[in-house]
Amino acid sequence: MSILNGKNVLLGVTGGIAAYKTAALVRLFIKLGANVKVVMTPAAKDFITPLTLSTLSKNPVQYSFTTEDNDTVIWNDHVGLGLWGDLFVIAPATANTLSKMASGTSNNLLLATYLSAKCPVYFAPAMDLDMYKHPSTMESFEKLQSFGNIMIPAGSGELASGLVGEGRMAEPEDIVAFIEQDILGKLPLRGQKVLVTAGPTYEAIDPVRFIGNHSSGKMGFEIAKASANLGAEVVLITGPTHENVTHSLINVVPVVSASDMYNAVHDHFKTVDIAILSAAVADFTPKVVATQKIKKKSDTLTLELERTKDILASLGEIKTKQYLVGFALETNNELENAKGKLKRKNLNLIVLNSLNDKGAGFKGNTNKVTFIDNTGDIAEHDLKSKTDVASDLLNKIIENRHA
Repeated sequence: MSILNGKNVLLGVTGGIAAYKTAALVRLFIKLGANVKVVMTPAAKDFITPLTLSTLSKNPVQYSFTTEDNDTVIWNDHVGLGLWGDLFVIAPATANTLSKMASGTSNNLLLATYLSAKCPVYFAPAMDLDMYKHPSTMESFEKLQSFGNIMIPAGSGELASGLVGEGRMAEPEDIVAFIEQDILGKLPLRGQKVLVTAGPTYEAIDPVRFIGNHSSGKMGFEIAKASANLGAEVVLITGPTHENVTHSLINVVPVVSASDMYNAVHDHFKTVDIAILSAAVADFTPKVVATQKIKKKSDTLTLELERTKDILASLGEIKTKQYLVGFALETNNELENAKGKLKRKNLNLIVLNSLNDKGAGFKGNTNKVTFIDNTGDIAEHDLKSKTDVASDLLNKIIENRHA
């Protein structure tokens, strides 16, 4: 999954011959899971039609301050457009438009939207060689970058004039790759490795039966996704679950039993920076596993259980640089039990949730948690989606590690 998945991409198209490439650019953004809206300058319509871009983007294309609909004049809200975008990509960006952006001119919808945008702005210059090298164009480049706008460098090659040199708009694939790398490079967990455990474990009784629990794995999978979306390389070790994830930065390691999870976690722990153990690992496992299905020969069945290895405690004993996070699902005396677990297992942070809180616990899409760290800080959160809880947790870890 691309870092652009789910992002709102506002694409600005100006009046240059390279505008024909924007059809391919829209298709690439859509293929990567982005939502795309296109705003054009009036001159851009001479090079590619709004109909083409609206069909590809699956959204209306806007190019003027007003639109007539059944004799009714509708105002096109440039402020709303600017606020909608998670990023604004102006490609091609002509010398004319770049000069107006630098001076604050807003005599068309695209320029007014640019001045209203609160998101990162990328611009991909496209013009002839002499125009590209002109001092006024160089000044526009410098001024826009001083505003925090991000320039996607033009390539060299044959230009529309027949000259060969710098000024050719970057190819759509290169524009997308540039933006992805720029976003990734600025993410707070870029270059970090995160281990996450998720789901239940199944402890075999015989070849067809097991002891398990009601964990769905949702919380762990949301933590893995949140970590990857912040730029981390993630190892997701998961017990049996119906959850799934596809992300270029997430390596899923499936396991079944507590013993499997112990071994997998220890295989990876020494190489990670952060370990978040959210799996509901069985505390006990059958001492003897029957090799054949146990037959119903009596009204009762007695199983002798033995303790499983404590994965979290074992990591607390060997951790060096790792930031170690555990979970505590409690039913009574919640806060004191969680504090005790935090200290006993040498954790940096523990996430407490109680089955007494409505909407918390297994299977659901929500959770209500309290973060307790090893400095004694306690942060209680309201009931939230597990997606938001994961985001809060990663923000807390980042804050604590940089404190």
